[in-house]
Amino acid sequence: MEGYHVPVLAEEVISALRVTSGGIYLDGTLGGGGHTGLILRGGGNVVALDKDSDAIAYASARLGAVPEFRGRYNIIKSDFKACKTVLAEAGIGEIDGALLDLGISSHQVDEAERGFSYRFDGALDMRMDRSGNFTAADVVNGYDEERLAKIFFEYGEERFARRIAKAIVVSRRVKPILTTGELADIVKAAVPYSTNGHPAKKTFQAIRIEVNGELDGLGDAVNDIVSLLKPGARICVITFHSLEDRIVKQTLARLATDCLCDKSLPFCVCGHKAEVKLIGKSKPTEAELKMNPRAASATLRVAEKLPVNKMR
Repeated sequence: MEGYHVPVLAEEVISALRVTSGGIYLDGTLGGGGHTGLILRGGGNVVALDKDSDAIAYASARLGAVPEFRGRYNIIKSDFKACKTVLAEAGIGEIDGALLDLGISSHQVDEAERGFSYRFDGALDMRMDRSGNFTAADVVNGYDEERLAKIFFEYGEERFARRIAKAIVVSRRVKPILTTGELADIVKAAVPYSTNGHPAKKTFQAIRIEVNGELDGLGDAVNDIVSLLKPGARICVITFHSLEDRIVKQTLARLATDCLCDKSLPFCVCGHKAEVKLIGKSKPTEAELKMNPRAASATLRVAEKLPVNKMR
């Protein structure tokens, strides 16, 4: 469980959030509670969400062991995409800041039984919320060749998507593919060469995204969170691959733009006004990468809610 101890871009996140004593902050992706702990240490109160029961159990014990944190955080089992409903049910209408640390935790990757990694042999699972019934085995053994190739190409940006899909279909005709080791071997045999790590890396990413619906509603969730921010409050989003980063980047860019009309029109007819200003983006420092190489692909994007008079 030690991997839970490494919150990515921690200094940058806390600096960007500008945590104030007594403020209410949303941590939409609790994980091991690293970022939540830092917000609490800064004097803030936190509503933290996660759909992984293992993460909730670990973070609850970790945060509960710090006397000064008690009574200042509320951990709720939920997808961050339901944050607007969850906060409303908790009686919270506005927040002083929000964080989304997307992707998967080191703990999820390193636990063979979770089935996320091609490095360990375990059941093909990949569920972030293990109360659900849909697993990686359902994708690998149930999707037809065309559908497999489509998700490998779109969610994994895998150039050999069709070759891998065909190899999977041929292999499962003999017997179902039930373990990560079996799948990794099939992919490795199907890929003629790999220039970016293990040949199965992109395939596993694609299946994980499909199983958990990671990209579905991501832009809407960012919109919802921005609508909950007080003027001057900030949203911080950490992404780990180009697909989710593109959605976050485009969503924040739209929220930071006034008129969205076709530029060929002589005047604005949409009436759209910017809701945020973009603060910028950050990447991990060399010092952080030495301590946590898995942070290499992380990108932090920050936006600040504009005052109402600036939005009109």
